[in-house]
Amino acid sequence: MSSQDSPQVSASLGAPPRHEQPAGPCIVYLFTTFPKPTETFLQREILAMQARGLRLRIYSFWGGGGEFHGLQVTRFNLWRLLELLWMLPWVWLRHPRTLAHLTRGILTRRAPSWLNFWENMLGAGFAALFARELRRVGPDWIHAAWSGAPATAAWILRSFNGHGYSCGAHAYDLYEHGGDWWLDEKLAPAAFIHTSTEMGRATLIARGVDPAKVHCIRRGLPAFPALRPLRATRDPLRLLCIARLVAKKGLHLQLDIYVALREAGLAFEARIVGDGELADSLRAGIESRGLAGQVSLTGHLSQEGVREQLLWADVLVHTGIVAPSGDRDGLPNVIPEAMAAGVLVVSSPEAATTEAISDGLTGLLADPRQPAEWVAALRRLRDDSALCERLQAAARAWTLENYDAHKNAARLHSLFLKAIETRQDPARSP
Repeated sequence: MSSQDSPQVSASLGAPPRHEQPAGPCIVYLFTTFPKPTETFLQREILAMQARGLRLRIYSFWGGGGEFHGLQVTRFNLWRLLELLWMLPWVWLRHPRTLAHLTRGILTRRAPSWLNFWENMLGAGFAALFARELRRVGPDWIHAAWSGAPATAAWILRSFNGHGYSCGAHAYDLYEHGGDWWLDEKLAPAAFIHTSTEMGRATLIARGVDPAKVHCIRRGLPAFPALRPLRATRDPLRLLCIARLVAKKGLHLQLDIYVALREAGLAFEARIVGDGELADSLRAGIESRGLAGQVSLTGHLSQEGVREQLLWADVLVHTGIVAPSGDRDGLPNVIPEAMAAGVLVVSSPEAATTEAISDGLTGLLADPRQPAEWVAALRRLRDDSALCERLQAAARAWTLENYDAHKNAARLHSLFLKAIETRQDPARSP
């Protein structure tokens, strides 16, 4: 997806004219990276909140920055972390309990990974360096889009300045190496937690979070595309995968599925859209399996380019698995976006995909470690037009009910307003 939604998407969300901020409550949004090409769902969220009258200030900790639809995105200059060398004594004198609590945690609890350690340190550094600026801004609320670095910053800013906050908690936050280092401490004082799957909600409740604080609000489309008709003859099958090229997407298993399709005599063409750390090994895997004439890697495409691929495809293929690190998908946004467009879906049953794909009703499910299941499923979609039409209709109905960006944004907006209205002065300790 592209780093910015098209003007048509902005208009459909009712966003105010560029450079014109609304006059509602002020909310500071904290992001790891914003805008990010693969996170258009967060861009839509920002546009939707702006359209509903919130005044937004956006901070991006790692990359991103610039202007987004009239909003200035403040990018954290990482060189500023050097300022902490002389600021820490002053911060310690001003907030000794908070710093002592954090220091004890660092010394007595091992981070699940070095990456997560530095993510949390980045959030803590941002809080120390921007606390004075945010006291001056005086936002009505702070929202951390993720439970990693952004939530660490919000948690510490609450202690430093008394700001109320909420946060998102999504698949990476919850499952990578067993979850974020400080997850439980950060979620406890949050007024509410936004997750986008029932799987995520259940995981948070199992961790001891008050169920009343956890809200499953799905992402969504600001406008639904026309339902594309089936191709009368789906031979060869046009198969599409849209994914980051990382372990949890099961892409090397997907290559084995393509070998099984070839051996079963099912003609197909497959395109894998996306970038990531596995690009080189996937290219090598395509070559070694003799799939170069049938499987192609397109690399990252713009949002318009992705739409063109959805118009081309007969079937969206999703082979998600639980990665060795524990990371997994929630419900990848591309699945309901394909369902809304009329692209048939065959998915692995891992994680939260079954919240949208009910086998034989809204799509088909198959184990990515069992290529024969995929051969059977894809043969059905090639040959049985009546089945395909039923799947299309039910999938579209699911997205209209569950994946409307306007309805879902209204729920998040109401949570912000309620949190601001009912907030009491919090205790000033993590």
